Amino acid sequence: MSKKNSGKSGNKNVESGANGGGKGVKRANRGILWRVVLVILSLIFACVLELGKHTLIGWLLTAALIAAFIILRIKVLGRRKTIVRLAAWSGMIVTFALILWISWPPVRNVPAVEGKNGGETSVIHVSQGDLTGVKTADGAVEVFAGIPYAVPPVGEMRWKEPEPAKPWEGVLKADHFAPMSMQTTNLPIYNSLTQIIGYHDYKISFTDNYRPPVSEDSLYLNIWRPAGDAKDLPVLVYVHGGSLQTGQPWYGDYSGEGLARQGVIVVNMGYRLGIFGFFADQELASESEHGTTGNYGLLDQILALKWVRDNIASFGGDPDNVTLSGESAGSACVSALCTSPLAKGLFRRVVGESSTVTAPEPAHSFRALESAFVAGSMTKKRFGAASVNQLRTVSADKLAPEMNYHHHITIDGYVLSETPYESYKKGIHNEEAIMHGFNKEEAAPFLLFSNANMKNYEQKIRAFFKEPYASRVLEMFPAASDAQAKRNWLDINTVVLFTYGHYCWERQAKAAGIPVYTYYFTKENGRLGSWHSGEEVYLYGNIPKDSNLFGKDDRYLSGIMSGYFVNFIRNGDPNGAGLPVWPDGDGTGNVLELGDNISYVKGPYEGLYEILDEMYGF
Repeated sequence: MSKKNSGKSGNKNVESGANGGGKGVKRANRGILWRVVLVILSLIFACVLELGKHTLIGWLLTAALIAAFIILRIKVLGRRKTIVRLAAWSGMIVTFALILWISWPPVRNVPAVEGKNGGETSVIHVSQGDLTGVKTADGAVEVFAGIPYAVPPVGEMRWKEPEPAKPWEGVLKADHFAPMSMQTTNLPIYNSLTQIIGYHDYKISFTDNYRPPVSEDSLYLNIWRPAGDAKDLPVLVYVHGGSLQTGQPWYGDYSGEGLARQGVIVVNMGYRLGIFGFFADQELASESEHGTTGNYGLLDQILALKWVRDNIASFGGDPDNVTLSGESAGSACVSALCTSPLAKGLFRRVVGESSTVTAPEPAHSFRALESAFVAGSMTKKRFGAASVNQLRTVSADKLAPEMNYHHHITIDGYVLSETPYESYKKGIHNEEAIMHGFNKEEAAPFLLFSNANMKNYEQKIRAFFKEPYASRVLEMFPAASDAQAKRNWLDINTVVLFTYGHYCWERQAKAAGIPVYTYYFTKENGRLGSWHSGEEVYLYGNIPKDSNLFGKDDRYLSGIMSGYFVNFIRNGDPNGAGLPVWPDGDGTGNVLELGDNISYVKGPYEGLYEILDEMYGF
């Protein structure tokens, strides 16, 4: 009897041991699991904090949150029910969301020199008063940022011709860039992801945990000059791009520092964008002494050029040797100013990158005044405004999204009396030489979500080109695969949206007897490559020294390109010692290829140009 009982007892002990062992394994697995989940969540928290540019307090609070959760999990939650543990996890995530709100990056002006600078400059006197700037860390370049050139266009000054800035008292510290012109903005995390996915050059930093401001009060300019007492230096005035909707003057790719190190004074400016710069209305035309409306952004640029004419000598620049340049929509503005009577005498030569409005029917950034008036009426209706004065009372934040309807230059009878195409036909122009060009894959970023494939390729072609042109384009660009359809659609959009305008501009220049130098940028790299705006970091001499996205061949090409640029800015001819010969264009579309190959070659897209000439009546 006792033996039987003993056996049963032994079996129970074995079972109890097995059950206990199983529970121990489960507890061990749970212990590993929660640690793995915590590590993953911690990494996610860190990524969100960094990409969202959250302040240091966010990092400290998040570290404290994670530490508190670890203590809680070990000391209290280990033997609690699953629902209690899940509640604790949820509480941690909710608390992190609160931390994000607490540590949201503040709005702060961007410094003229990032990081350590070389100290303050000497005092410079301009029309409105005295000012100082800051030097780069090595003291080789002086930067003067946020210099007002116009009265703030706010309140009653919204949608009026700009007026020169008023004098200020004391010494203005021009050491930070002014707010970017009023526009819609993205969340910081969106901008960070754009740098990672689009530009591939994101850098982790704890010094950029802020957001640049936007404001209607944005009519300020910035100047880069070589340090020292040089006089009569050539001057470049740059107009930034952004579809006349977005953008800012301080972006690193087109910073003036690279050219200033080569003996050029560089100026750029904020100008009104979107609805604030290109809204047109009959009532506004009636208000204006000159009957103008719709081109306020261009009027800002013209006033900035006048400021340069009157004041650049104080910085060592030659007011009689000014080159005007721009990229994308900035280049569209430059090509328009070439035929504006108001800009005559304010610059001698121009550089246009990746856009013009000189074609018979510009592909973008331009519209007829009648269309502008219709768009203006629709905006007033959406806001229930019976008059322009009522619309002036609407906050800038609420008006900013209207930029989608108002980002076009127009013929207002004052800034432009006719289309640039018509002016060039009459021999009317302001520039004495042109350097311009385009990139191999200009349209790539604009087709990321609308690429062609074999299913929609022919439909896309026929939706854009009327007959007989559609059939001719399909014959010229046959597609036998999705990859080929995608490639063809990219090339066609690159031509229609960008390169054809430059082909028109070259022929207009030749007809007017203007020297014209056309480039074709084809260089690929680890960053933007030959996409839209990819050439700027090369041309302006701003490839970062510590960037692994560019190799020796990129830096060599940048030296060639900025060498051409500096020569052209100085004397209107890009050619010079040590540079491959860049012939004056002959109007046939031939181009200087700038890439792994640097040579004068037959231009691309000749056949499609012929079709577009027929379509538009060039």
